[in-house]
Amino acid sequence: MIPPGRVLEVFGDRDSVLRRVEELVGCEVIVRGNEILLRGREAEVERAEAVFNGLVELAEGGHHPTPETAERLYRMGPEGDGRRVLGDVILTHRGRRIAPKTRNQKVYTDAIRRSQITFGIGPAGTGKTYLAVALAVDALNRGEVNRIILTRPAVEAGESLGFLPGDVMAKVDPYFRPLYDALYEMVEPARFQAHLERGIIEIAPLAYMRGRTLNDAFIILDEAQNTTPQQMKMFLTRLGFGSRMVITGDVTQIDLPRGRVSGLQDAQRKLAGVEGVAFVDLGREDIVRSDLVMRIVDAYEEASEEREA
Repeated sequence: MIPPGRVLEVFGDRDSVLRRVEELVGCEVIVRGNEILLRGREAEVERAEAVFNGLVELAEGGHHPTPETAERLYRMGPEGDGRRVLGDVILTHRGRRIAPKTRNQKVYTDAIRRSQITFGIGPAGTGKTYLAVALAVDALNRGEVNRIILTRPAVEAGESLGFLPGDVMAKVDPYFRPLYDALYEMVEPARFQAHLERGIIEIAPLAYMRGRTLNDAFIILDEAQNTTPQQMKMFLTRLGFGSRMVITGDVTQIDLPRGRVSGLQDAQRKLAGVEGVAFVDLGREDIVRSDLVMRIVDAYEEASEEREA
């Protein structure tokens, strides 16, 4: 039974959420007013019940479920922890709520909140960078840190900074575009520009981190699979008082010259078990872009396995 006054929120605009649930579940869904009857095999009914319970809990928590919300709840299965995952709102900007969308993303965000250094490792589309930026903006808004520092190695396939025109910022701009895109979704443009000018938000190549001590800052190292072990050590030892670091990367997309060891893989081996350092692995099930992205990742992984075999 859906609580009175929540039917429209749970079913969605023009029953769009209800229709999506009916497409997903393998049982019959019968709606009578604010009552829902489920008919089918026990496992299918339990899963459908978990989806509707999650939708009700989210609606009562002030969320506005969408067809995507229903799909996320369905993928999580009958355990019924969708409210805990999807209800963990990191940031609200222009009425849009940013929250984890999978269990592993929730583990990732919890690790960032808990640990001084967090590694988020996984394929494209799993929200590694996006969620890290959201948590950085939230920490800045709360006054937990005084600045946000975004960095990454300037390594790309077949190209280097020296071949690009302009000054340093013009050269690094294309490399940092994913980080800019995330920030533009979370900070007003005028405020973002003011933060850049005052150094509250700093964007710089990894090489510019050498010799610095970064206090009271939220530091994000993106594309870490393209660091060398020496660069990774240099970066990690920049950590100062009151700071947090998030390192993101995808070990299947290493652009270093053949034979060079990735600093991200090296850190996985050397820092496992070190207190204060957390490693979170994200997988294909955490991809929150188009389902086509998931199929593309699968195809490349299958091809890689065939070559190794």
